[in-house]
Amino acid sequence: MGGGAAVSLDWIDDADRTSDWQQARVVVAGLGTSGFAAADGLLEVGAQVRVLDENDDAANTEKATVLEMLDARVELGRGTTTELPDDVDLVVTSPGWRPSAPLLAQAAERGIPIWGEVELAYRLQHPDRVVPWLAVTGTNGKTTTTQMLESILLAAGLKSSAVGNIGRPVMEAVLDETAYDVLAVELSSFQLHWMTRGGRMSPAMHSAAVLNLQPDHLQWYVGQGFEGTEPIEAYGADKARIYEQVRHSCVYNVADPATERMVEQAEVVEGARAIGFTLGVPGMSMLGVVDDLIVDRAFVEQRKDSALELARIEDVHPAAPHNVENALAAAALARSFGVNARAVGEGLRNLTLGGHRIQTVAEREGVAWVDDSKATNPHAANSSMRAFDSIVWIAGGQAKGTTFDDLVATHADKLRGAVLLGVDRAVVAEALARHAPDVPVVVVDDASTAAIQAAVRAAASMARPGDTVLLAPGCASQDMWSGYDARGDDFAAAVKALDQA
Repeated sequence: MGGGAAVSLDWIDDADRTSDWQQARVVVAGLGTSGFAAADGLLEVGAQVRVLDENDDAANTEKATVLEMLDARVELGRGTTTELPDDVDLVVTSPGWRPSAPLLAQAAERGIPIWGEVELAYRLQHPDRVVPWLAVTGTNGKTTTTQMLESILLAAGLKSSAVGNIGRPVMEAVLDETAYDVLAVELSSFQLHWMTRGGRMSPAMHSAAVLNLQPDHLQWYVGQGFEGTEPIEAYGADKARIYEQVRHSCVYNVADPATERMVEQAEVVEGARAIGFTLGVPGMSMLGVVDDLIVDRAFVEQRKDSALELARIEDVHPAAPHNVENALAAAALARSFGVNARAVGEGLRNLTLGGHRIQTVAEREGVAWVDDSKATNPHAANSSMRAFDSIVWIAGGQAKGTTFDDLVATHADKLRGAVLLGVDRAVVAEALARHAPDVPVVVVDDASTAAIQAAVRAAASMARPGDTVLLAPGCASQDMWSGYDARGDDFAAAVKALDQA
């Protein structure tokens, strides 16, 4: 990119794959998984690409080498993202970047469009590679639901892929030579925040689901100038974007009124339907549960007085209540795309979920040891606790601005004891003191990953036959671990070590 001020490209708001990208000077903010994919897609269409990232570790250096071979300009290291270059027509940001980040704040001030990788991918599939998107968001359950949805679509004989926040960038699928029939797209609040609204090329889903809305990631919204709205309101507004211009079905959680309000307020294509899911007997235009069967009263002709069996509860693994809700949402999205009933049950039975999601890692002396390290906020921990009757709870980590009062008050009578660790362990301890003062609490002050070993030993001393020792931290893990998976692995190793002591 040369010097000088950018000349406005009058086509950028309506840009698609066939636009004159050779004119476009694009800054990609961040060289993570999505940033690399975005840069790759931009280079394929001929854009002039400049990638900026403060992190110059080995992984980023390797990715930079690849992109530079394709004629991108990559700048890594401290200070590279403090000032937006003059000659920029478009900024494509990594999803976690806050609006106050210098590059993004400067772009907004100068009126330069800011897209996320998801929007870029949506645009670059038009007009010649268009694939319908079935999209999933929510505070908890997104990844599991997206995996279920992908498995159901594959069981129906469709070419599909799970993409987005689940780990594989949408851009990869757009660049893939596979002619997909439909994509299962997991979208985080961050990804949704950076999608434009109201334009001719703004992302629009075939069908979309919001699974639930609970406080999480609220620190991302603090001090970001959201016109006086509370962080939870801004977070909810970003989640609600998934319904904008939906063409077929807006899927919501009957037990979570916030998701239904989102549907009621959404600007959708005329004729789009509202489809509820419930653990109870479904009303019309809903999926629900009858006598241990998952049934459909939404996508059947005689829905006023009949329902269609899709699967059995035992087809869902694990069959905890929140996971059955995930299955109902996945089934609703698949059915909105015309998938038959047989494929729903087959897809659920075929699915093997990744670890650290209510995974029993050991049973010893009548005590079950369960790893739900993926429960990184109180609402997710609540889902775990609903599945068990007597719990020794291991919790703590990065609370991300959330509170634990409702969680503790709801499950106080189930708690045999609690073991707390991590940077925000005091937040959990204070909630226990207020709402479960009689529950024994052990606080582990070790700030290293070895804390999980002490926590497991303390939990073992509290547990009695019939109890479940449940790692459902309700907090993120990166105060001590590289991610929730590493925390879960260390938990499992510490439980195994009990038998060797």
